[in-house]
Amino acid sequence: MDSYETRITRAILDAYHGKLSRALVSDVLVVGAGPSGLMAAMHLAAKGRAVTMLEKRLTPGGGIWGGAMAMNEVVVQKEALEALEGIALRPHPAGEGLFVVDALALASSLCAKALERGVVILNLLVAEDLCLQEEQVVGVVANRTGLPGHLPVDPISFRAKAVLDATGHEAALVRMLHGRGLLKDHATPLGEGPMNAPEGEAFVVDRVEEVFPGLWVSGMSVAAVFGGPRMGPIFGGMLRSGRQAADLIDLSLALDARSS
Repeated sequence: MDSYETRITRAILDAYHGKLSRALVSDVLVVGAGPSGLMAAMHLAAKGRAVTMLEKRLTPGGGIWGGAMAMNEVVVQKEALEALEGIALRPHPAGEGLFVVDALALASSLCAKALERGVVILNLLVAEDLCLQEEQVVGVVANRTGLPGHLPVDPISFRAKAVLDATGHEAALVRMLHGRGLLKDHATPLGEGPMNAPEGEAFVVDRVEEVFPGLWVSGMSVAAVFGGPRMGPIFGGMLRSGRQAADLIDLSLALDARSS
């Protein structure tokens, strides 16, 4: 007869491995569970897409938790309030079109809403490589955070019709392709420019695109790839960028389905 401790362990193993098995193949694979990634994932799921998220850190939410210099309040602009509809938050007016949101409330609400809509979030998994087939990204190779480079442990792969690089300043997936000389010239990672909050907020929304067949960018990955300005502790652009990515990816998948 199983001990109480064994039953606890078995419950965890059964639930996690079932979730992992379901996540191996999805419509969209989002790498990076920061503000743009979470927003993209929850909106894609709301459109009926099967979405898997990989997050290398213990806690999803990216830079939201720390606010600005560890002051856990974040700012969004008036134009971004629409992106927060359906999320149980109360932004407080701060004057001149700016609103303040509790950072912990925003991060936890985004996570909760994504899960509620059916997104599978797998934390402590880091992307090691991309899967390519016929010159198109068709998945991501992932391992347990902390293993690559330290222990000779092979990764596993996740497949998807579209992959979103929402890894933020790293633009990790794009850099993997760039390192192999596979990117078109205009998608060469340039790194972010100096801070310019209004231009940076618009840049990460306007420049969301498919940088390689099957691979999209959102949030600070956009700035890192195309050399856009950084914008500091204002998060409206991140949220709007994720929503823009969701709309464009959903449209692209719909068009692909019609043409096949």
